[in-house]
Amino acid sequence: MLQRAETMKSPITGGRMTLEWEWREMEFRKETWRVMFPYYKCADTGEQFTTTDSDGVWLAQVRNQYCRKYGIPYMDEIVAVRERYGLSAAKMSAILGFGPNQWRKYEQEEVPNVSNGRMIRSIMNPKVFLDMVDSAREVLTDREYEKIRTRVQQLVADSDRYHIEQYETKRVFAVARGPENGYGQLSLTRLKNVMLFVLERSDEVWTTKMNKLLFYIDFMAYRERGMAITGLSYRAIDFGPVPERWERVYSQFDEVRQETRAVGDFEGNVLTADVKADKSVFSAEELELMERVCRELGGCSSRMLSDMSHQEKGWIENHQQHAMIPFEDAFALNPSRSVGR
Repeated sequence: MLQRAETMKSPITGGRMTLEWEWREMEFRKETWRVMFPYYKCADTGEQFTTTDSDGVWLAQVRNQYCRKYGIPYMDEIVAVRERYGLSAAKMSAILGFGPNQWRKYEQEEVPNVSNGRMIRSIMNPKVFLDMVDSAREVLTDREYEKIRTRVQQLVADSDRYHIEQYETKRVFAVARGPENGYGQLSLTRLKNVMLFVLERSDEVWTTKMNKLLFYIDFMAYRERGMAITGLSYRAIDFGPVPERWERVYSQFDEVRQETRAVGDFEGNVLTADVKADKSVFSAEELELMERVCRELGGCSSRMLSDMSHQEKGWIENHQQHAMIPFEDAFALNPSRSVGR
């Protein structure tokens, strides 16, 4: 089966329970947020239960909406900015004047308040962070101060390269991070390594097949974790879901080669690579999900995957207009499809 086992035994009757979803309004920081709420329903009594994992899905949806509304960095961005400056969580807290463990909490899924969140976003600019380091001079040793300042000054000097990377990112990703791309990170490094991961673990991969595998990876990730993996958005066309700007996606990386082949009257591109994926850029949960999708779908032909995607709500309701597929349709993915059907 493509998806995780979605049944469990009722703690009351020992009978079967099924995983279901419904729209609910949840309270967070004195505001109401509309989320798709997963719960287990007892087949015998109709009672509803949740688990830590299922609660994590709706909580992630709330966090994402809150961060987007108030311009607060997402958790992975908070981790990335600290790693960019080569500092510990405790040192970042000291420089910004937070409590000793506050930065660490933000990296462990606590959402910053608006003022702290916007401060963190501002220091993504190394020039701003350099001023912050100077302001925090008294809480640093002489050695720490000089070391940090030297590193940040180097990042300021490398700003032209950084702007080039940002330009390339905007060329590939069609939308800003938000609901249109399942709140996935806009990272060329992560996108490239998802593709390399797929190519390592799948039989012959034509672009049509890659389109569908990326779709299932992202929509499964949003369904199970509340956040997509690649940062891509998807459009429903006649042959199934495709990443927006997919031509740019497949021509962006030197490591991914395209070879034109013909089968009968059909001509298309096969993707190959000799480089292995850098798995360190993904979490354990992301790797498990990508492994599962490749294991179950990597052996399918392009035609099989196209036919499979034509049974999904996201394609059925959007293909006539060639419209974007909303990520909320991830919760309507068929939970019981056998891959070989």
